[in-house]
Amino acid sequence: MSAAAEGADSIVARIADIFARRGAEAYLGEAVTMAEHMLQTATLAHASGAPDTLVAAALLHDIGHFTSEFGTYSPDDTFDRHHEDAGAAVLAGHFPPCVVEAVRLHVAAKRYLCAVEQSYHDGLSDASKHSLALQGGPMSPDEVADFRRLPYYSDAVQIRRWDDAGKVAGLRTMSFDQFRPILARAALQD
Repeated sequence: MSAAAEGADSIVARIADIFARRGAEAYLGEAVTMAEHMLQTATLAHASGAPDTLVAAALLHDIGHFTSEFGTYSPDDTFDRHHEDAGAAVLAGHFPPCVVEAVRLHVAAKRYLCAVEQSYHDGLSDASKHSLALQGGPMSPDEVADFRRLPYYSDAVQIRRWDDAGKVAGLRTMSFDQFRPILARAALQD
């Protein structure tokens, strides 16, 4: 086995361990667990025919809730815990920039969509509206323009849409084990 393949297997095993240990935790005041939400988001990405890297980013978009040095989000929070930055930091060096940056930008994508689509904001859950306020609210016109210049902004916007749709109690998804080869392939991409 090559060093790259060993590295991919190692990070996938670490992520599997996080899912096993922490996945049953409540998801931010929603009707699903963390693992259910992340699996739903990735299943939606996979069903849409997204490339492995985007499916991996969809699966891992909220991994920072488990790894943030600021702790786990609570619906009673009065400050942002920057889970997107924590998640990107964990993934950097293991996944290509298209995965890492889509994870880092998925919160900004929510702020962006709230600024450019009133119907998007209106459709957010109460928990997501609360976290939006903590994350800075809808973007200003200048922030929208800056966001649109980022290389992976459109991937982050797509992940955001799957993210918002991935909060359905009892929805059938692919299992984490079914995503293992996708994660490994994504980790091996440059």
